[in-house]
Amino acid sequence: MNPVDRILLVEDDPRLAEMLTEYLGQSGFRVLHAPTGRIAMDHIAASEIDAVILDLMLPDMDGLDVCRQLRATSDVPVLMLTARGDAIDRIVGLEIGADDYLPKPFEPRELLARLRAILRRRVDVRHLDTPPGAGLRAQPGQDEFLRFGRLEVDPAAHAARLDGVPCELTAYQFDLLLVLAKHAGRVLSRDALMDLLKGEPLEAFDRSIDVHMSRIRAAVEDDPKKPRRIITVRGAGYLFAKVQD
Repeated sequence: MNPVDRILLVEDDPRLAEMLTEYLGQSGFRVLHAPTGRIAMDHIAASEIDAVILDLMLPDMDGLDVCRQLRATSDVPVLMLTARGDAIDRIVGLEIGADDYLPKPFEPRELLARLRAILRRRVDVRHLDTPPGAGLRAQPGQDEFLRFGRLEVDPAAHAARLDGVPCELTAYQFDLLLVLAKHAGRVLSRDALMDLLKGEPLEAFDRSIDVHMSRIRAAVEDDPKKPRRIITVRGAGYLFAKVQD
């Protein structure tokens, strides 16, 4: 964790915002606070932000709309905060590009752990400038990319390509894809994925992992409704096909 990581806190509750700003500041972060969605978008346009903590319930606009607008222009990691009881809000948030979520009320220590986790999974967007078809190569001393037919998975660039075209994945989704690719041919349960992701926040009974898998399939499958690369094994987990076209 970089001690000067800049965090944008989008939260309209002044007491909670003050507490989190102080807590994260003591943990080595520089925190910018936005009480509304519009102010948040102004901060994002004017400042370099390393991660966003985004409350879904804002006075001027829905936090999901903020996330959607943000994803149109930026890959900055997003941690959603939600006090809503309906899981559909969390699922929609993950589908439109949030990296993780935390239900209210929460322990500040858990927020800090999840924030650090999404920062560790931060995407290096420099690979987006690579010309299509040029291929992805790992730097010396780093893992070479993995090739499965027309699909390439490059740990060094934190990127995947299908037919030479970059796949649109969040950092969290790429990490899931990489774990599957490194264990091609094996069925991985949710518990196994938790272990292989080195203990980063992933709840065994949280269906959000299925949402992430759906998004990965949308990026890497020719027909996501009939997946041939990432196969669901009912009652067991997910299988990444070793042989692909």
